[in-house]
Amino acid sequence: MNELSKDMSLVSGPPSNLNSFQRVGLFFGWSGMIILILASLNQISSSFGYFLSISLGGISFGIVSYSYGLYANHSEGIKNHQLWFNSIANRGVLAWLAGVSLTSFYIILYFYPELLGLRVGNNAGLIALFDPLSKLLSGNSASQWFVYGTLYTLAILAFGLKFIWKYRHNRYQKIRTASVMFFQTAFAFIIPEVMARLNGDNLQLPYYDLKNVWPLNYYNFEQYRVDAFINSGNVGLALLIFGVISILVITPLLTYFYGKRWYCSWVCGCGGLAETAGDSFRHLSDKSSKAWKIERWLIHLVLVFVVVMTTAVVSTYLGYDDTKYWLTKDSFLIFVGALVLTVFSLIWFFKREELAKDARYGMIGTTVILLALFGIHLSSASNQIFFIEAESLRSSYGFLIGSIFSGVIGTGFYPIMGNRVWCRFGCPMAAILGLQQRLFSRFRITTNGGQCISCGNCSTYCEMGIDVKAYAQKGQNIVRSSCVGCGICSAVCPRGVLKLENGKDTGASRYEDKPITFGNNGPKLNF
Repeated sequence: MNELSKDMSLVSGPPSNLNSFQRVGLFFGWSGMIILILASLNQISSSFGYFLSISLGGISFGIVSYSYGLYANHSEGIKNHQLWFNSIANRGVLAWLAGVSLTSFYIILYFYPELLGLRVGNNAGLIALFDPLSKLLSGNSASQWFVYGTLYTLAILAFGLKFIWKYRHNRYQKIRTASVMFFQTAFAFIIPEVMARLNGDNLQLPYYDLKNVWPLNYYNFEQYRVDAFINSGNVGLALLIFGVISILVITPLLTYFYGKRWYCSWVCGCGGLAETAGDSFRHLSDKSSKAWKIERWLIHLVLVFVVVMTTAVVSTYLGYDDTKYWLTKDSFLIFVGALVLTVFSLIWFFKREELAKDARYGMIGTTVILLALFGIHLSSASNQIFFIEAESLRSSYGFLIGSIFSGVIGTGFYPIMGNRVWCRFGCPMAAILGLQQRLFSRFRITTNGGQCISCGNCSTYCEMGIDVKAYAQKGQNIVRSSCVGCGICSAVCPRGVLKLENGKDTGASRYEDKPITFGNNGPKLNF
């Protein structure tokens, strides 16, 4: 007779020892990290290309090897893997150490790059380690932003393979992860660097991440960039026009057909990093109603701020250089005001009853924007809004939102607050796309409440803090402005209750008959 187990706990026992693939992965991964640390301490002074190749290759191979060892012996499907008993995945000591380390790195990168070796003409330390790769792509020495972009892209690629292996049973997850890996590598990293090689006497294109759309690239319409685009001839003018068309045509059209997922889960680099490197922390998102209320106010305040700031910045050079730009300051202000007022009027006329008090909150934001536009018009100085310089507004936004929120907090706090902190509470692009998705998109997550067993997987793994289970139990479609359409709720559902669909909203679940749920009468059974 086999010996009976004496373990009477309700959860699985302690995790098994690391297997060979995981040990190899840890060895190569930490070996690559040690090279980066040594370079930061100025302990590497030559053969930068050689050491960089070993470092990045070791980190990549380490992540992939560890991931294979973690998931290879498990059957397809989502396993919790004692998630809530893991120190780094449950805000333990390792999580805080990781959060502090990431946050410290971001602070140094953004505000003290000289500590990483940034020098005029002759880099040192960590940044010098990346010089060979930067010169290969753009012909220029590396900057702190090139180091950041390289490590950012490497994280999405390596952890993207980990993500694909984990969700290998789900075709949707594999395709969308491959998509963010492609867009980050090609559109955000390689193409902008290679474009720098095209610059010469007659062409001076500014650095342009082609997948970034306003208001994420809030700096795209500043004077120096607009001048550079115009002075670069047809190529620069085409890029400038593409930026405008992306805002007014491409973004609303794609959101109508596919929801905000086309960008937030398939294209965006911030979302790509959150989905890949931040996947292990998605369950940490705050699901409370308090967090939801803060989210709604904060993200829309950021949106109002970026609209006012961008309008103020653009109006400054339109105001003093009317001969160069056919669009004058006053005509631009009228256009922006008319556009904002038209959008709000349509929402109020067609969606007032559906949105209820949210429509009234929209009135507050619209009023603030219109008053700000009027203040810009009244300012005696062309570069001021209510006696505040437009450049000060831009600098404040760039520091508070672009640096502190999206970088330091948004990424550094993954192990503490979940992987979509920036997307939930601060991203103005998510606010715009969410507004479009909520009002007129064909995308929705349909439910079959009769099949729901209330396991709670969907709500636990929703990175945007949505209580998906509550919708599923009622058989209601999920049409939320915050939903990024990642599809993880559907992937972790053991009963096939949730389905991502694009279609006309009928106001019902994906089944015509009322679903059988606890609390409503199902069909009578005759025995």
